[in-house]
Amino acid sequence: MQLSVIILNYNVRYFLEQCVLSVENALKTIDGEIIVIDNNSSDDSCAMMKQRFPNVKLIQNSENLGFPRGNNIGVAQAQGEYICILNPDTVVAEDTFTKILAFAQKQSDLGILGCKLIDGAGNFLPESKRGVPTPWVAFTKITALYKLVPNTRTFGKYYAQHLNENQTGKVDILVGAFMFLKKDLYLEVGGFDEDCFMYSDDIDLSYRILQKGKSNFYFHETTVIHYKGESTVKDETYMKRFQEAMNFFYKKHFRVSALFSIFMKAGIVFFSLVKMFQGKSTIKTVPKSYLLYSTNEKLADKLRLVLQNKVRFHDLKTEKMVISSSVKNKKAVEIILDNEFISFKECIAILESARNKGITFKIIPKTANFLIGSNNSNERGEIIEIE
Repeated sequence: MQLSVIILNYNVRYFLEQCVLSVENALKTIDGEIIVIDNNSSDDSCAMMKQRFPNVKLIQNSENLGFPRGNNIGVAQAQGEYICILNPDTVVAEDTFTKILAFAQKQSDLGILGCKLIDGAGNFLPESKRGVPTPWVAFTKITALYKLVPNTRTFGKYYAQHLNENQTGKVDILVGAFMFLKKDLYLEVGGFDEDCFMYSDDIDLSYRILQKGKSNFYFHETTVIHYKGESTVKDETYMKRFQEAMNFFYKKHFRVSALFSIFMKAGIVFFSLVKMFQGKSTIKTVPKSYLLYSTNEKLADKLRLVLQNKVRFHDLKTEKMVISSSVKNKKAVEIILDNEFISFKECIAILESARNKGITFKIIPKTANFLIGSNNSNERGEIIEIE
């Protein structure tokens, strides 16, 4: 078997459904499998998986075992030569794994392979590629020097700014939302460190693989949506765990002076507070109108009733899949993409092309009864049931 896709889920039932659907489509031409590990979700994630995806291997944990252990359990049962650790709040394109596999097979020293990640509004997520957060690199992040003097190896290492988002190349650290590597290598380094509950586990794994003499790569030729805000509520518990995670990484890999330890602790508290407040709910802009891209006009009628708002219909039978300038110039327009007629790859391309245009998006996954989307990487996302 070529590839095992490992998806660890915790209480994101609708995002999981869309994610697994996209992965199934992306594995159609690949000898692969999907393994979903559920960390004792209290929603109906497992019931949905059994009903909609009965052929997907489902592992149900009796408690929340955390990110590292949950993924290690999944990898232990994987049959693929390669594995892909994938967040449940992601959407892959139909050709994502084909492209990733082709690139991976050309590398003689492959460590971890990551890809271009965007949020639900099409914005590039800079954590798609990062450097090792050594004390100096962490200092440039804490003091925002990486913003003041970007694109240099001295100040731009935190987000690997020697590469832009549309350049493939070697980087140090990749994000746990999408990590592609050989299963044997994962097992050789011991997988994710289970002493770390979450948040620095991907940094730690990337770093240990670098120490094995392998090369980690950022691959820009495929794009994956990572809704991001949905996977973790950024509250006080998040702040505590984020601090613990960063302390874990520094104690494990670096020897630093007492003075710098105090500085780092203050910096960690500052960043965790920033992240916590970023995650607080904000006032959402209610769309003044919606625009449905589909060939199903009856769906537009149904949405008008559900949304209690104007829903214009863009008929893909007679009109091209384009976003007109008139739409881009209007405020508070939300575009609804019907995955029954628009591939996930096309949905992703539309989000990328329309970023910073003031447009929000929802997707109706194929044969699903809900709209799903997120307007930025700090909010939890929104699901609207339509039946």
